[in-house]
Amino acid sequence: MIDTETALAQLESAVAEERLSASAAEHIRTWLTEPYLAEYAPQVAEHLAQGKFKELDDAFWTIIPFGTGGRRGRLYPIGCNAINDRTIGESAQGLADYIRELHPDKLLRCAVAYDPRHRSREFAELCSEIMAAAGFTVYFLDGYRSTPELSFAVRYKQCDCGIIITASHNPPTDNAVKVYGPSGGQFVPPHDKRSIERMQSVTEIKRMPFQKAMDEGRVVYCQEEVDPAFIAAVTSQSLAGPRALKIIYSPLHGVGGSAVPPVLAAVGFDDVEVFGPHATPDPDFTNVPHHISNPENAEVFDAMIERAKETGAELILATDPDADRLGAAAPVSREPGAEWKTLTGNQIGSLLTDYLLSVRKSQGTLTPEHYVCKTLVTTELIRRIADHYGVQTSGNLLVGFKWIGDDMDRRGPERFVFGAEESYGFLAGDHVRDKDGAVAAVLLAEYAARLKADGLTLHEKLDDLFRQHGGFAESQFSVYMRGEQGMEEMKALMTRLHATPPEQIAGMKVRAARDYLSGTVTEPGGEPRPLDGPTGDMVIFDLERPGNYVAVRPSGTEPKVKFYMFAHEPPEKTTDLAATKQALADRMEAMQKDLEAMKG
Repeated sequence: MIDTETALAQLESAVAEERLSASAAEHIRTWLTEPYLAEYAPQVAEHLAQGKFKELDDAFWTIIPFGTGGRRGRLYPIGCNAINDRTIGESAQGLADYIRELHPDKLLRCAVAYDPRHRSREFAELCSEIMAAAGFTVYFLDGYRSTPELSFAVRYKQCDCGIIITASHNPPTDNAVKVYGPSGGQFVPPHDKRSIERMQSVTEIKRMPFQKAMDEGRVVYCQEEVDPAFIAAVTSQSLAGPRALKIIYSPLHGVGGSAVPPVLAAVGFDDVEVFGPHATPDPDFTNVPHHISNPENAEVFDAMIERAKETGAELILATDPDADRLGAAAPVSREPGAEWKTLTGNQIGSLLTDYLLSVRKSQGTLTPEHYVCKTLVTTELIRRIADHYGVQTSGNLLVGFKWIGDDMDRRGPERFVFGAEESYGFLAGDHVRDKDGAVAAVLLAEYAARLKADGLTLHEKLDDLFRQHGGFAESQFSVYMRGEQGMEEMKALMTRLHATPPEQIAGMKVRAARDYLSGTVTEPGGEPRPLDGPTGDMVIFDLERPGNYVAVRPSGTEPKVKFYMFAHEPPEKTTDLAATKQALADRMEAMQKDLEAMKG
């Protein structure tokens, strides 16, 4: 038993001494006094007695939110702003309650998977126990599996929802829960808001012991059935062509080894080396620079590039820890000893768009009704390529691959060709409703092999696309704003940018401000008019030079504001491509300097 009065007195003293924020104190008081949180009260009281006020403030100052990629945060045994048994349990219970409300008389199913992070298996079992207690049959992928395989399992086993425990590319200190609807995609309106409301209103969490649930058939291991079906679905997107390519692949200590090597082998790539230092699943990402397994960071490729130079490899592929995103590096030319460079998500997306559309055009399987999808902050080069091949582009989508998956279902998946987002997420096929690093790896390897047969590299093909469609450069940076004060600063920044657009950026006048929160577009000196677009907390500033613009939005998964920069020169300006690239790079640098000054 704890001495609640003493703990509450210590709490009030800490607030009076400004060692705890008022919001943290409010949540701590709840965890000390509410019967449904009684199992955590001793730990909370112990923290107060030991004066661990910073830890308490971090863990309690807010309720951990749901963002574009689920509910993710730092692992800590207590706190509503941390990942622990309580916050994971609330998420699963709320999901179960919401799905049951939608289908009160149905025999319900849920797919569950997990990655190698700290406590992932425990949390997966916890979620399974909750879903089983709620009357669901749980199809459990035993062993580390990718996020796209979870999306596939939801569809393949005709589930009503899905859960995967993964924090993607976050630091080793973090974990997360992602929830999926019956389409295999993450929830979109109205289900996102309604399911979150149910999660936030949970008090009692009901569990059926995992082993008991297995004995009663409420939890069923399904990996032996789902694994080969998933591999077959991915390989069905493969296109015939050359396979003479030496590849190095890294799962970055994540789950990718269960997906990428098998599909590459299945489609005929038999010279694939799994990079040894990154091969073993490891929750601490031990051999990755700074222990951040993110293929967006060029540093993660440094050691692999050295290995490629030693072995004569011609392409490097890397997936993030849950294998839903793909990064790559390739030699700049076919010359011996050529420099290697990484490819950005925008560049990979553009190359894969060109690859799929060119092959399907040559096969005669492309129609004007076919379409590609991209988000608002993904390169417009994809649209130019799609226009060239006479297909549609669905590009008026908010950030987050769930919007691409939703767009597929609204437009018709049978006409979907490809989806891409700048953050290294790609999809071909309709086997999932999320990005898939395995299918992207297959397609990029195929294109690299085709280009090799023609004497080109991926970088040289990208140059050809620039000459044809114009020069494109994209970049981004983030400003982290942690804690309660950071959240207030983030809100203030976004409010200021929505209300008062800058007059110029990088020496270019702002010719229009697209405000996706208010649904208006405003030109200098003019009145706001309706904006054709989705609703979300983002603003885009179009600059006077066509194709040059910047976007600003708060992250949906991390405490930061993201700034996106886009520069463009028309095809006639690419005669001297090296000079064009330098001009674009200089412009991006000027954009970033001006945007950094805006943060105040």
